[in-house]
Amino acid sequence: MNAKNVVGLTPEAIRACGFSGSKVSYVKDLAQRFHTGAIKPRRWVKMDDEAIIEDLVRVRGIGRWSVEMFLIFHMMRPNVLPVGDLGLQRAMEKSYNEGEPLTRDEMREIGAMWAPWSTVATWYLWRSLDPVTF
Repeated sequence: MNAKNVVGLTPEAIRACGFSGSKVSYVKDLAQRFHTGAIKPRRWVKMDDEAIIEDLVRVRGIGRWSVEMFLIFHMMRPNVLPVGDLGLQRAMEKSYNEGEPLTRDEMREIGAMWAPWSTVATWYLWRSLDPVTF
């Protein structure tokens, strides 16, 4: 499967794979951007996280959270603090604010001390929500 092949598929063929109508348009938009060179992933290695986020959120159906997960799990970027992530929000509230809600700005302020390893802190905070089993 490559971008050229996806661009050539009918929406019905993509729907047959289990995609919703809106997801079909997202996949087609993403494939089209790869196919035309509007998205150039080889550049990402040299780009900072915010520039990659800016590059990818132009694609229909891709938001900041999705790109942050891509940066964490695919690109293995060490300093991503996904303040829009519900799990991170809950873990930070539990660990830093007695379970009370935090604003995203408050989360960034707390997370600033973890730089340049915010991704690692995020992993540990996510893990802190997992039940302990013996």
